[in-house]
Amino acid sequence: MLAAIGMFVFETETALFDELARRRAWRHGSTERFGALPASQFLGPGEDEITISGRIVPGIAGVYSSLDRIAEMANTGDAFPLADGSGRVLGSFAILGLDQSHKELIDNGAPRMIDFSLTLRRVV
Repeated sequence: MLAAIGMFVFETETALFDELARRRAWRHGSTERFGALPASQFLGPGEDEITISGRIVPGIAGVYSSLDRIAEMANTGDAFPLADGSGRVLGSFAILGLDQSHKELIDNGAPRMIDFSLTLRRVV
């Protein structure tokens, strides 16, 4: 298992990814002051976004229906717990986007592989 979001597990039978990028931010507010640098104050944590990118190649790694399952989860609008492969829970994340790129199409238009990118945002 590479990771899991909700009950969806990223693994050889579903969908493998080769990149997980995370961007966390912290908020700082500032107020302009006459004749001095702006006064600033730490406001707390900001957005926490994760992008998971991978490729599905049926017969080798993954099945196309996995992306449909992720889209169904996104359609609920719910947040799901995200855990990495070692079992560490990273928090509750909403699915913001799912990009797909169909490659090496055969004569009936079916792809031999699909590259995908899943965008998640942590919610409280």
